[in-house]
Amino acid sequence: MSQTQQRAPLRLALGPVALAAALVLGAVAPLPVRAQAAAPAHGYDIPADTLENALNRFGREAGILLSFPTELTAGLRSNGLRGSYTVQAGLDSLLAGSGLQAARQPNGSFILQRRAAAPQAGSGSLPPVTVTAGAQPETASSHVEGYVARRSATGTKTDTPLIETPQSISVVTADRVAAMGAARLPDALAYTPGVKAFDGYDSRYDWLSLRGFDAYSPGFYLDGMQMRNNAGYAVWRMESYGAERIEVLRGPSSVLYGQTGPGGMVNVVSKRPTEEPLREVQVQAGNRSLKRVAADFSGPLDAQGQWLYRLTALSQDSQTQVDRVGDRRQFLAPSLTWRPSGDTSLTVLAHYASIRAGNAYGFLPVTGTLLSTPYGRIPSSTFVGEPGFDRYNQNQWDLGYLFEHRFDDTWTVRQNARYGRIKTDYRQIYANGFVTNDPDNVFDPSNFHTINRSLFASSPERGKTFTLDNQVQAKLRSGDWQHTVLLGLDYQRSVFDQVMYFGEAPQLEVFAPVYGQPFSMPAPNTDSRVRLSQTGIYLQDQIKWNDRWVATLGGRYDRARVDTDNHLDQSTTRQSDHKFTGRAGLVYLAPGGLAPYVSYSESFSPSTTIDPDTRQPFKPETGKQYEVGLRYQPVGTRDSYSAAVFDLRRQNIVTFDRDFVPRQTGEARVRGLELEAAFEPMPRFNVVLAYSWTPSAKVVSDSNPDRIGKQLVGTPRNQVSAWADYRFGNGVKAGLGVRFMGSTHGANGTAPAKIPSYTVFDAMLGYDFEHWALALNARNLTDRIYLGRNCDAYSCGYGERRSLVATATYRW
Repeated sequence: MSQTQQRAPLRLALGPVALAAALVLGAVAPLPVRAQAAAPAHGYDIPADTLENALNRFGREAGILLSFPTELTAGLRSNGLRGSYTVQAGLDSLLAGSGLQAARQPNGSFILQRRAAAPQAGSGSLPPVTVTAGAQPETASSHVEGYVARRSATGTKTDTPLIETPQSISVVTADRVAAMGAARLPDALAYTPGVKAFDGYDSRYDWLSLRGFDAYSPGFYLDGMQMRNNAGYAVWRMESYGAERIEVLRGPSSVLYGQTGPGGMVNVVSKRPTEEPLREVQVQAGNRSLKRVAADFSGPLDAQGQWLYRLTALSQDSQTQVDRVGDRRQFLAPSLTWRPSGDTSLTVLAHYASIRAGNAYGFLPVTGTLLSTPYGRIPSSTFVGEPGFDRYNQNQWDLGYLFEHRFDDTWTVRQNARYGRIKTDYRQIYANGFVTNDPDNVFDPSNFHTINRSLFASSPERGKTFTLDNQVQAKLRSGDWQHTVLLGLDYQRSVFDQVMYFGEAPQLEVFAPVYGQPFSMPAPNTDSRVRLSQTGIYLQDQIKWNDRWVATLGGRYDRARVDTDNHLDQSTTRQSDHKFTGRAGLVYLAPGGLAPYVSYSESFSPSTTIDPDTRQPFKPETGKQYEVGLRYQPVGTRDSYSAAVFDLRRQNIVTFDRDFVPRQTGEARVRGLELEAAFEPMPRFNVVLAYSWTPSAKVVSDSNPDRIGKQLVGTPRNQVSAWADYRFGNGVKAGLGVRFMGSTHGANGTAPAKIPSYTVFDAMLGYDFEHWALALNARNLTDRIYLGRNCDAYSCGYGERRSLVATATYRW
């Protein structure tokens, strides 16, 4: 069954890592709760059935944990439920005429009991089972108490139970982010199967791969709308503190979203205004001179609750594990909701972020990191850039809205839109191999102390993006058949201005660096404006039969256009593509919470590379996936288990032959198994497990035969993670996590030696009392030194060293 838990009314989060401890502690520690506004109604369409089945379905859709002995409902039927009801009213209607009632308890739970004052003689007494319920049922965008979400819109664009979605989805809740001390989005996804965070320490942007393919380009999603980049360095950065949940849809998803990568997508669901007053202030301090303060305020603006607001803010100043590289960030996210009626809502969302950082990923020589030198290995703190020149400065902002109006129980319309701007000033001097002072003796120590350096800059890089998504939804019913039909028309337009520089920089004694040697900025080698537009129309039907079978069918037609103006040679390239993509899936909802499924999905992404034979851009790159999976949500528990086997192909990849001529002959194939579990073996004890087995993630076709059989992205065969935390009765909470990453041969299989596997530990210790929540989070507790999976023939980078963050959170 689904779950909804009582949410502490005053909830603020101040910093990703601090939030981690705060939310973790707040998730289990009851805080004073103010009187809540009247519970809103939620739409239901539950057919007549046995009372047990009807209550089970209501529990899933309402987001409550409803459990009861089957003897209590044996032989009873319900007339079903259709229309808008609060949780209590819905239970009362379903139980009408049954002789049973759901009595709400002072702590917010329900007890399912007979209406008679006492059981009949000889009938025996049935133990009451509580139903933990909040004032509001769980929705696809609401806060989730604990670690297990039951609903999502990422896989269907409709508010759908996860168990009915025929594709792998993981939902990382804000409480889970808090517990694990995840200050960045890759940290939050470190315990998610199929996701490989860029494990070289990088202060610039979030770099992920999903099922063996890069996911940071063409961009992550925010509230279902793409935050597009142009495979450059103006990459939108998502703040984990501003997220209510982070959702990962694995596999192609172009039917709903248009141009996407084959490995999947990451959708961040923003924190939104709440009916309950939330007030929280949080301060954090940690190693590397970390100082962070954050706040989160929300609640109604009027007595009727028609106007709701939320304001989330964060400010951080810290150093990094690399000398002379800092990381300063500011984040502000105001939002406002207007609900003139129970059928209409408009939420306006905005955010502003400022990043002032350097580049902690120095592209160190592979000899000196992966391979040793006569002087040992280069320390992970080594800065190979130039003070005053190296920087990664970025400003980004966006403004959008989410509108929904329900005409009746059948028809609903939505319109979501967002406009944003981003500006990046990125400059870096990086290592480019050792200087060979003695070519006749490659082992001479003089060959391993001075490095060549190169200069790169993308400055300025500006982007403007606009997204509009129109949807019409119809819920239809005929006998045992139910249809949720979604018709959509979306439009995206982005404009990117990029100026890039490549050049040489002075050499550097890497083991005893002296900075400040003169150098000059070269002339730009790239100066261009790229305009991308896409218009797509899509149709999806979620067909449910007899409350046991759910089929999802979808199709989409896109027209995409890319115009590139080269300001260096005054040339212009125009590219137009059109593509149809499809999707099909089938789920069987077995009694007891089992749900096996099978699915097929497609993706496409236009190419901007020019075919030297036709002088026209190559065809769009495509992806397709076959997946078979099983979900299990045991009735009466908060547990969730899933398993998936997939075969994923990326086709029409543009590769370069041995003469560096581009050819569209590339194909890569990934096969694997993913397992995920989130469960509570006992009250107040949370466990999260994830395992990814990827026996094959290789290039099967390439214009350069040397790359066939290699990996596009360093993907380990085995990736395992486990997290567990427990709250004691005295307010103390402790957690421990372990992450294992198997060995690889690096990007494109080009590393000169196997990159070793590694295991790191994370930990949390917290204490709640009165209005306070205190926590200490550690990542890489033992300070294990390891290397990133994407080392190649020339460079390598270290993973994140130990991070310690102390958090104090006050809620009132």
